[in-house]
Amino acid sequence: MLSLYGPHDPVHAFVPYPDAPVPRAPSGPLSGLSFAVKDLFDVAGYPTGGGNPIVLAMSGIKQHTAPTVQRLLDAGARFVGKTVTDELAFSMNGDNAHFGAPVNPAAPLRITGGSSSGSASAVAAGLCDFALGTDTGGSVRAPASHCGLVGLRPTHGRVSLQGALDLAPSFDTCGWFARDVQTFARVADVLLGREAEAPQRGVRLLWPEDLWALAEPAAAQALRPAAERVQALLGAAAPVEVALDSFDAMYWHFRHLQGREAWLTDGPLIERYAPPLGPGVAERFAWSRGVSDEQVRDAHAFRERFRHRLAELLGSDGVLLMPTMPDIAPLRAVGEAGLEDYRNRAIRLLCVAGLSGFAQLSMPLARREGAPLGLSLLGPAGSDRRLIALAERLAD
Repeated sequence: MLSLYGPHDPVHAFVPYPDAPVPRAPSGPLSGLSFAVKDLFDVAGYPTGGGNPIVLAMSGIKQHTAPTVQRLLDAGARFVGKTVTDELAFSMNGDNAHFGAPVNPAAPLRITGGSSSGSASAVAAGLCDFALGTDTGGSVRAPASHCGLVGLRPTHGRVSLQGALDLAPSFDTCGWFARDVQTFARVADVLLGREAEAPQRGVRLLWPEDLWALAEPAAAQALRPAAERVQALLGAAAPVEVALDSFDAMYWHFRHLQGREAWLTDGPLIERYAPPLGPGVAERFAWSRGVSDEQVRDAHAFRERFRHRLAELLGSDGVLLMPTMPDIAPLRAVGEAGLEDYRNRAIRLLCVAGLSGFAQLSMPLARREGAPLGLSLLGPAGSDRRLIALAERLAD
């Protein structure tokens, strides 16, 4: 296993826990591959810190391994360590006030994105072959785009989060990162099953014009050649509009639901122990505490309407071709206010999968100013394996 910060972890991706043996099957479909685990998942022999000193102090050494992690071990994958997460998973910046900021190996002057920052950093740096993360509001998709990785936010509930710390359970998902589609698909065979959700029928590619308009013009231009390659392989994308009511409405309803659930999850700990929370995280929890019952009722009703509308738009074979993020990763030096502005713009893109609960796969198909930029495929509920099969076709 990788040890503490130093020559074995030059990008500060790993939480510096003492080594503990984590047995794995001697052979299996993931034999020969190494993996890391975001420090929200239980691994027997280790604490689960959630990026917060109070949670870490209360954790104790876990006696059981989260089922999803165990499936990977049973498939022969080798565990190499637990990775840094943004505090309590309530950030997309990739910086933790207590454990530091993992380096983005693909663009060292820029943020990794979070909250699965350490997992993305470890994979991008070649310190492991793949890594588990979680995605509530974008915590796999943002780092995947920023660090030049393949990353999936699966259909909600598709991959077990038993034995993992919650943030907002009706949005929380378990995803993973890899540097290439072939490795990513091997992991998918274990976590999603090999029963092809994608029969040999065609794909109805859709071009969400309103989502593309959310990207910075220079980012949209940089993504165009990759989008044209996708269309050359899968067919021309028909123009559609995705937003329901407005993107502002989508943004606020998503935030109200996420905020209420985040406060229900972590509010009792915050009120009892008053832990020192990092910049941005403290403000988000304070805001979440004030979300009203009326706002939550309206947001629940909106989510049902949006999910129904997007399901009708996609049908069984529709796939949105869209930017993963509004732009390349911001520079580390941009400051908290600039990062918060970027986060709020990003949520307008990311909340499509969040509100619907549908699958979204980000692929590292473009660059701008030397930094990676992800292009996404978003499909209906249960289309996870189909999206990965499409990415395999693109890679071939």
